[in-house]
Amino acid sequence: MSTDSDAPAAVPATYADYASDRTEPRFTDWLRARSGDAWDDATAHEFAHELHADTLDDVVFRRYLLQDYAFVETLVGVFGYAVGDAPTMAAKSRLVEFLGTVTSEENDYFQRSFEALDVPESRYSDPQLAEPTAAFRDCLLRAAREGGYAETLAVLVPAEWVYLSWATDGELATADGPDRFYLQEWIDLHAVPEFESFVNWLRTELDREGAAASERRQARLAELFCRTVDLEVAFFDAAYDGKHSRETLGDDR
Repeated sequence: MSTDSDAPAAVPATYADYASDRTEPRFTDWLRARSGDAWDDATAHEFAHELHADTLDDVVFRRYLLQDYAFVETLVGVFGYAVGDAPTMAAKSRLVEFLGTVTSEENDYFQRSFEALDVPESRYSDPQLAEPTAAFRDCLLRAAREGGYAETLAVLVPAEWVYLSWATDGELATADGPDRFYLQEWIDLHAVPEFESFVNWLRTELDREGAAASERRQARLAELFCRTVDLEVAFFDAAYDGKHSRETLGDDR
């Protein structure tokens, strides 16, 4: 986890210090800076490079997709907490709208991709969780159950922002994109203007909540944000565990 000792020396330890010499400071910019090198490790991971370049091994992507499908179930639940804690009906409506997209369009993508990748329903309906997946789910659930709206946002914002970053990175994108539909559509889902608008809205919500929080709570929000970024890196890393083994489905596939 990124801590005060390994965060960039130029990044102030408190948001008040960070904001003191900036005309339009954003709480989420401070959080991203506090996450240090882990942010670049997540947004420019080997997984993102190979995904854009269409060189990602199907075994790696299959392993990743199984874990991500399990993770999304928890993510939907955490968004549910956010809906309950959101301060206005407008905010609740925006969150519910996004939940509708995840449970319909994105779920349809998973189903079609699992079929194309020869993943039986028994595998994705009850997957064996990798250690980073279990830790990620625990982090999100603890933040939502033990905190409030700001704590929930502190884990949701990096979880979504990281994906927007690598999906829209012009240095990673190729002219034609991947030929395999399940790779191209995974990029597209996180590169559309609607998703970018939603992530920017989430950031604005956390900017407001974080700036108004006490210094002690701000430190807790920073801890949650950095922990989430660290887990994003571990999540991508885990897809490469045993990269040259074909045992991802429990057989010799």
